Amino acid sequence: MAEHTHVLFVEDDDVIREATQLALERDGFVVTAMPDGLSGLAAFRADRPDIALLDVMVPGLDGVSLCRRIRDESTVPVIMLSARADSIDVVLGLEAGADDYVTKPFDGAVLVARIRAVLRRFGHASGPGVGAAAPAEAGGATDGGVLTFGDLEIDTEGMEVRRAGAPVGLTPTEMRLLLEFSSAPGTVLSRDKLLERVWDYGWGGDTRVVDVHVQRLRTKVGQDRIETVRGFGYKLRA
Repeated sequence: MAEHTHVLFVEDDDVIREATQLALERDGFVVTAMPDGLSGLAAFRADRPDIALLDVMVPGLDGVSLCRRIRDESTVPVIMLSARADSIDVVLGLEAGADDYVTKPFDGAVLVARIRAVLRRFGHASGPGVGAAAPAEAGGATDGGVLTFGDLEIDTEGMEVRRAGAPVGLTPTEMRLLLEFSSAPGTVLSRDKLLERVWDYGWGGDTRVVDVHVQRLRTKVGQDRIETVRGFGYKLRA
């Protein structure tokens, strides 16, 4: 997977930038490394990488703002890097459109594993919950691969979503999350189960990733469409 995969890496610390670039290149990635947000944005627009790794605290244009700029133009996967597991850093990055985050200092093997997990989600439309969704249960009519929940229509073959007839723009991660819910409407899915199925985590992950993505999804498909079941997880209202 790594061969010819182009990574944009924005990090202002020279030592971390150079060491991480070398580590990724040893794993077969093609890396464009930039020391600040403005040069990172220019490199993104010029090269259109397959994935972006953005440090939160970089000069010129901080990582969160850079993530927003990228998300305005593309659904390319974004992983935020933060020097501390600060809730504010994590949530701001995820709310800006990041798909995942890694806390520094990080092990090179862990970073590569997270990159590969994100790329699997984005590169294959037939992963868990994506593609051939299970027939909808009560409240979700099907018509040629289209699931209908009230004013929400989910085309599981064309990977398109409409709400009240208008197209809804979802990132691949948001689409996978919605398809997980729509494959079992009315069934409560725990945060850990969603981390495993959507984020491809074979290990414990930070459930804040799930919570923020659910909130982002709600703003697009309707606040009442996805219900919180306190103490257990989330479910799609059938």
